[in-house]
Amino acid sequence: MTDIASTNTAATGPASSFSMVEEPLDLVRLSLDERIYVKLRGDRELRGRLHAYDQHLNMVLGEVEETITIVDVDEESNTQSVRTVNRKVPMLFVRGDGVILVSPPSRA
Repeated sequence: MTDIASTNTAATGPASSFSMVEEPLDLVRLSLDERIYVKLRGDRELRGRLHAYDQHLNMVLGEVEETITIVDVDEESNTQSVRTVNRKVPMLFVRGDGVILVSPPSRA
């Protein structure tokens, strides 16, 4: 990966954070070393601490909680059952082409 941003950048206060957003990736940069929410293709969701990212939205997350939503269809009765599978992963590399949404931490 090239040009990976790391947690060595200077932190800014929450009140001034969103005024510093000029490009879409600025919002991700301001979320370094914060817990973020990532929605992925295939009904997968991640919540974890953002350690690094690049311009392709490849990311390294720590303390990750992954939730996978599985829809099972019974073809005989034509009924659906939805179930979720959860797992915790200490460190995870996320390939950017699977990312649908990145949500920064709430600044309330």
